[in-house]
Amino acid sequence: MHQSVINPLIDRQLPAPGDEILIMSMTVASLLALVLALVNKGLKIGLLSRLTEQVTFVLIPPLVLIFLVLGTIFLGIATPTEGGAMGALGALLMALGRRRINGKLLVQALDNTARLSVFVLFILIGSTVFSFTFNAADGHIWVEHLFDKMPGGALGFLIVVNILVFILGCFIDFFEIAFIVIPILAPVADKILPELLPPGTPPEMTLIWFGVVIAMNLQTSFLTPPFGFALFYLRSVAAKKDYKDRVTGETIPAVSTAQIYKGSIAFIVLQLIMVAAVIAFPTLVTGGIEQAATIDADKAFEQLQMQENEQKRIDPMEGFGQPASAPESAAPSEQKDDPMKGLLESIKDEQKK
Repeated sequence: MHQSVINPLIDRQLPAPGDEILIMSMTVASLLALVLALVNKGLKIGLLSRLTEQVTFVLIPPLVLIFLVLGTIFLGIATPTEGGAMGALGALLMALGRRRINGKLLVQALDNTARLSVFVLFILIGSTVFSFTFNAADGHIWVEHLFDKMPGGALGFLIVVNILVFILGCFIDFFEIAFIVIPILAPVADKILPELLPPGTPPEMTLIWFGVVIAMNLQTSFLTPPFGFALFYLRSVAAKKDYKDRVTGETIPAVSTAQIYKGSIAFIVLQLIMVAAVIAFPTLVTGGIEQAATIDADKAFEQLQMQENEQKRIDPMEGFGQPASAPESAAPSEQKDDPMKGLLESIKDEQKK
């Protein structure tokens, strides 16, 4: 059932992979649990306890929202932009359903969204102009020569770039790094890094692998002080003053900014370990794409001839009763018009070239 639903949407002929089936199964199970809980509450059947209903109504909608954003992107149904739009719509519906939104809050959200969109758009315009000017002045050639004599070759280049991106991520936003710094380094990486990939990897996978490495590194920019966004978010929700717990009655001490910084160190280390793993094992990104299927034209042509000879041996009466005056050029003409043979001959010609 899963394949009959997803495959037509993404024009896929192959069976669905196991991880995709798992995601769809969890999504269907979550939606089914939510529908059954709503039916139980609406009809007052009483099959679920009050605590179970509360957990279902609190837990399931965010899971469905996560699927709308990440699941559709992972399944290949939606692009990141479309997934984000569905996530925003889902969040709006959840807020309306819980009566947590009003006109003033909606205007504030739209205002913040417009400010952020304009902010990103102007960064994109400025970075594009800068990139065009930099390349017109042969800046990418200068950067290539700058890293040409670096110790360690391609690996040294990749390590230095990651250190540079990590340091920049401590002070500036990832938008500026992605739009300004990466376009300068990408042409150099495209020429230097292919030697680090396994033999047989398609050339276009070089920049994809480089982009994944940089993206993993940029994740640390959300955690590195002094300007980590995740640290700001945690600071906004953490207790700023000592307070008394309503259940135990004990005094809970406040959380200081220094404690938040110290707590982020372990996650930064884990992120850097993952960056090192992606660099050391490029197949984590390339996945087996380098094992492209190749066609041996000679073997395919021999197999086709063997099938024709086998067919003639099985049906020796084929052609009996045909007119004896058939022209001798009929066989060559028929062989020439055979599309399969023509395709194999063209493949052989391409391989010779």
